[in-house]
Amino acid sequence: MAADNVQTLTDGNFDETVLKSGGPVLVDFWAEWCGPCKRLAPTIDALAGDYAGRVTIGKLNVDENPNTAFKFNVRGIPALLLFKGGQLVDQVVGLQPKENIKQVIDRHL
Repeated sequence: MAADNVQTLTDGNFDETVLKSGGPVLVDFWAEWCGPCKRLAPTIDALAGDYAGRVTIGKLNVDENPNTAFKFNVRGIPALLLFKGGQLVDQVVGLQPKENIKQVIDRHL
């Protein structure tokens, strides 16, 4: 199942998992109450399968982990932030089709 490839990120493990990662990391900033976030979830799971071994994909609940969301100025969700070499290199805000998200990821591979 693709969801097995999606890591759960927290304020506590974010630096270690994302900023110190050797490869690209796509982080889905979401919340339980967010309808578009829920609609995006199957796309995130599918991308995790598509990019397994090439891109780390994780989800960060902004309600449970406000510090990380604040640090990266995440004001609207869903927000997908792409990190590479510990730096924020791209972002997509709002519900987007899978192809749009793939284009963003592919630019940085």
